[in-house]
Amino acid sequence: MAKQKITPCLWIEKDAKKAAQYYLSIFKNGKLKSYKAYKNSGTPSGDFDMATMHLLGMDFQILAAGPLFKFNEAVSFVVTCKDQAEVDYYWKALTAKGGSEGPCGWLKDKYGLSWQIVPEQYFKLESHKNKAKQEYAFKALMKMKKIIISDLEEKQLKV
Repeated sequence: MAKQKITPCLWIEKDAKKAAQYYLSIFKNGKLKSYKAYKNSGTPSGDFDMATMHLLGMDFQILAAGPLFKFNEAVSFVVTCKDQAEVDYYWKALTAKGGSEGPCGWLKDKYGLSWQIVPEQYFKLESHKNKAKQEYAFKALMKMKKIIISDLEEKQLKV
């Protein structure tokens, strides 16, 4: 297996290991690959710690080095789900304990990181050969917070 060439680095304020454990509790079958605390580092942020975790086939690094930077919507992750149960699972897990819902399948987790939780079915509807179905799926999505597949499918039958 080829080594991943690009690894996202997620800067948080404190406790990289705790953050890694949070994400590993949500994204099953992941693992903590490494953890290191740096004391008296001589950097502007002073002490910091780093964790590398493997989630859903991809490595992520967490750097906990103080409140210098915050997440915003300019960087986010999309989770493609096989069915409504998976959408519901990720939606509930990522909005719990301080997360927040947003429009069109978007949410923020308790660290403020943005995620879009999208069922595969939406992507099929979005690229359907029938342009009316594509448009309807998009308009339906724009009215939702968490995406509900059955609502998209029921409405598609009426087009």
